Amino acid sequence: MIVSEILKQQNGIRHGFFTRRGGVSQGIYTSLNCGLGSSDEAQKVIENRMRVAAKLGTRPGSLLTVRQVHSNRAIVAEQPWTPADAPEADAIVTATPGLALGVLSADCTPMLFADAEARVVGAAHAGWRGAKAGIIDATIEAMEGLGARRERIAAAIGPTISQAAYEVGPEFKQAFIADDEANLRYFARHEAQARAHFDLPAYCVARAKAAGTGFVEDLGLCTCQNESLFFSFRRSSRQGEPDYGRQISAIVIM
Repeated sequence: MIVSEILKQQNGIRHGFFTRRGGVSQGIYTSLNCGLGSSDEAQKVIENRMRVAAKLGTRPGSLLTVRQVHSNRAIVAEQPWTPADAPEADAIVTATPGLALGVLSADCTPMLFADAEARVVGAAHAGWRGAKAGIIDATIEAMEGLGARRERIAAAIGPTISQAAYEVGPEFKQAFIADDEANLRYFARHEAQARAHFDLPAYCVARAKAAGTGFVEDLGLCTCQNESLFFSFRRSSRQGEPDYGRQISAIVIM
């Protein structure tokens, strides 16, 4: 488990950006695969999630995730739900102690948020579609609805694909520039004739700061380039693997 220094300073809040280590899954899912949407054995994924809940100091049934759909929908959690009843969304916020909010990722950006004074936390799954559509802004707005103040919110970006590993096509680049020509700064070419590379974590940091978030930290961990630590959709696809695991990032009010 990896922690953010900025979130570590939030009194009464516990969090963790979990790696792929420390679980019971095998093969391409070795070992802490927390994605019930993968083709891994469900019982092993459930055991992995139980281990995450224990590490966070909460009950297994209180570790909540949603059915992530690359949207800008943030929901409020007030009580536990089962994985089968998980709503479609890409961010969860709560002011309820003991509810651990989790997001799954395997290249997309996991973001954890906390306003310790208001005792409100949030977790967002920011793939490029969700980030572009405003999932970070929606998370902050939902937290405000529970009493948080954006200038007090601390946010941390966990393991995500780095610019060096994120090659994209011209249509992708044009879609971001159509939103704002200033977005050109998130694209770079390593060679003159090469395709552009997109800096997703930097884009997410900028969106959080533009929304007025008081403190933002990027842990600078690349999922694609660190196979021993993280699952990666892009790396698995390049290697011809039939599926991939998902790591979890979670936060809870104690």
